Amino acid sequence: MFIFEKAPFASCHASTIVESEPGRFLAAWFGGRAEGANDVKIWLARFDGKTWTAPEVVAEEKNVPCWNPVLFLSRAKTLMLFYKAGPNPMSWSGYVKRSRDLGKTWGRQEQLPAGLYGPIKNKPIQLGDGTILAGTSVESYRAWTCWVERSTDDGRTWRRVGPIQVPGHPYGIIQPTLLVTGDRRILALCRSRGLGAICVAESKDQGETWSAARPSDLPNPGSGIDAVRAGNGAFYLIYNHSRLGRTPLNIARSTDNGRSWKTVATLENVLGEFSYPAVIQAQDGRLHATYTWNRRHIKHVSFDPGQWKNE
Repeated sequence: MFIFEKAPFASCHASTIVESEPGRFLAAWFGGRAEGANDVKIWLARFDGKTWTAPEVVAEEKNVPCWNPVLFLSRAKTLMLFYKAGPNPMSWSGYVKRSRDLGKTWGRQEQLPAGLYGPIKNKPIQLGDGTILAGTSVESYRAWTCWVERSTDDGRTWRRVGPIQVPGHPYGIIQPTLLVTGDRRILALCRSRGLGAICVAESKDQGETWSAARPSDLPNPGSGIDAVRAGNGAFYLIYNHSRLGRTPLNIARSTDNGRSWKTVATLENVLGEFSYPAVIQAQDGRLHATYTWNRRHIKHVSFDPGQWKNE
């Protein structure tokens, strides 16, 4: 379903979704005249299990565009909304707002320290010891580079580790999505520039150090991806299965800790832009995803992953 049919903005992109309470969700995205226009704000809608509310502005900067919101609920029940603001990705700054009542109200805007951006597109993960890992990245004029930011105090302070790079590749990777494997490694699946494939790196020490990244067998046109580890241990990845163009938009599953992937569903397969997915698993076991639909809508879909057990 579309989260909204009519909206007070012409263009929207880069959604994020979180389950705030069992069966209740929040989604956010940026919207305005066009990506990068100075009227672009962060918008939010709420889902009560049946319908989405009308979009409302949750963050903005006067005469400066906002970018790439990320919602994350920690185990301590701190709901965080990360986003960026600035003229472009080469010069933006990172911000966060916090909610202590599961998104009903929000605290003041906090600017992150220089050099820290928060999760750049995809949701963080929280390890067994409470450490929060957020995949982040830097886009310069000529090169992209991934990093991981670590917090051990419920997101109050962060430390950046990395970089994660593809050796010998001059353009680079951004926007990691993080997955914990069954043998306690952490995988970073990354959007690449100029390689035509999703790239993967791994950490064997809880995200403190990372291997070099390498291209995988999964094609990618230089567009955003997202993945989640389900309760059954399987990984589910949503991405554009293409080397050119942001269609089709597929769901792939891995049951061997990311070594191999199999397509289990196609969300969109016609001409257009279907991109920048966000995916989570809800408490009832269903997968919920949002994604950009031709820059005019944000679409919400949900699936029972059990339907693919024999795929």
